[in-house]
Amino acid sequence: MRIAALHTYPLKGGRRLDHDVALVEPWGLAGDRRWMAVDAGGVGITQRQVSALARVRAVPRPGGLVLNGFDVAEPVDGPPLDVRVFSAQDPVAARLAAPATDLLSELLGREARLAWLADPTGRPIRRNAEAGDRVNLADGFPLSLSNEASLDALNGFLDEPVPMTRFRPNLVLADADAWAEDKWVGGRLRIGDLTFRVAEPCSRCVVVTTDQETGARGREPLHTLGAIRRRGGGLHFAVSLIPDLRPGDTGVIRAGEAVLSVS
Repeated sequence: MRIAALHTYPLKGGRRLDHDVALVEPWGLAGDRRWMAVDAGGVGITQRQVSALARVRAVPRPGGLVLNGFDVAEPVDGPPLDVRVFSAQDPVAARLAAPATDLLSELLGREARLAWLADPTGRPIRRNAEAGDRVNLADGFPLSLSNEASLDALNGFLDEPVPMTRFRPNLVLADADAWAEDKWVGGRLRIGDLTFRVAEPCSRCVVVTTDQETGARGREPLHTLGAIRRRGGGLHFAVSLIPDLRPGDTGVIRAGEAVLSVS
């Protein structure tokens, strides 16, 4: 087995960036989901509510990012703002990038503000984790891994196949059996010099029905996942990973590196 592709999403819900090499931090890949669009109450705006996020391209640069061509500095002294990825989750301290408010609202077609997670050590992982595990502004876990063979199996049930981009993975696995990832939950994977705990399956939502190039919404593959991959109340595709890294430690993974199931 090997890593076929690496992706980050600097703006939660925004367009992906593709990488040959990625730095791994305890809370996820470097630069991944440190920025988030939020509503007036500080709750995250995702593709669940606004599919137009798929067309928003955020590219990190030292000390900030470029948002659809507009330069945004990290608001190190910006207004503090407690944000929630979901309304029912605990708040985490962030900073408001006020100069981007008008642009982001225009891009999304609704009132929106841009928040920056300056300190990702402040957001603990709430389940299937160890004390001290932290996560960026992802839904619940630092990374997700999808399996090309599982996508092929799913596409065998669809009239029109969907690309892997629908599932917004960080890591894409090649040369594994279809649904092999089901057996790894609760164990560990080794990629290069790093190990990752396989925390739980990814339960999918309406986001997978969104074309990640255009933002257009359809019915599939969520409808078919409901028929063939319903497990314990969720519609499962891909798995969530937690890096086995101590605070302050980092590592590197590369496209093409071997992946081993080690426990």
